[in-house]
Amino acid sequence: MTRHFATLSRRLAIASLIAAGAGLPPAAAPAGAAEETVPRPMEWSFSGPFGTFDRGQIQRGYKVYREVCSACHSMRLLSFRDLSRAGGPEFSEAQVKALAAEFEVEDGPDEEGEMFTRPGLPSDRFPSPFPNEQAARAANNGALPPDLSVIAKARPHGPDYIHALLTGYEEPLAGFEMRSGMSYNAYFPGRQIAMAPPLGEGVVEYTDGSPETVDQYAGDLAAFLMWAAEPTLEARHKMGFNVMIYLIILTGLLYATKRRLFAAVAH
Repeated sequence: MTRHFATLSRRLAIASLIAAGAGLPPAAAPAGAAEETVPRPMEWSFSGPFGTFDRGQIQRGYKVYREVCSACHSMRLLSFRDLSRAGGPEFSEAQVKALAAEFEVEDGPDEEGEMFTRPGLPSDRFPSPFPNEQAARAANNGALPPDLSVIAKARPHGPDYIHALLTGYEEPLAGFEMRSGMSYNAYFPGRQIAMAPPLGEGVVEYTDGSPETVDQYAGDLAAFLMWAAEPTLEARHKMGFNVMIYLIILTGLLYATKRRLFAAVAH
């Protein structure tokens, strides 16, 4: 029942994120603003009917989220214990406990009726970096940083878009009027985004020897966010493969039965 409720919550969150927009301030984009550029398709290990997640990649992606994105973006649909489940990053239980303890989580009330903070537990959901929407907007030039739990499903082109957005910061086109506090990004609707470039060379230290480049960070983060939005992707692919095998065998049995029955009728 809990799993079905979680699945329903993800679907509702996807719908709400699609309706809510992608972090622009309340004012609409300037009239006549250029259309965003369609991101180029990337090669992902999880693409196709037999795709699987690269464990190392989504573990690195979590590290990028933790050290860069979590300062502004929540992932309210994920619990720390999800990081240890099959089909995901598959951190060990000890690693998950340590990762959860890096966060301060509000709890309570205590015996005196006061709220208090404590280190996170594996059962806790990822905490929000802001206490409310107003505080989030005030810290981000009026824009509301979207929750990233299902962002890879809520945006067209999914992980391709996320990778392109994170690597798409550049100087504005000649004659393009920028609003105060905005950054130019060819892949964002209206080409103006309130989020400053979040990634740079060497901002996150990898321990597995992977390149510490913007392109690598963006790809790893996009893969992690795809897993967050589709945590049962590998299980679905496996089930689909088993169903196809079953249907092929069933088709063969039905064909053999049909031939035998009609052979008896013919004689």
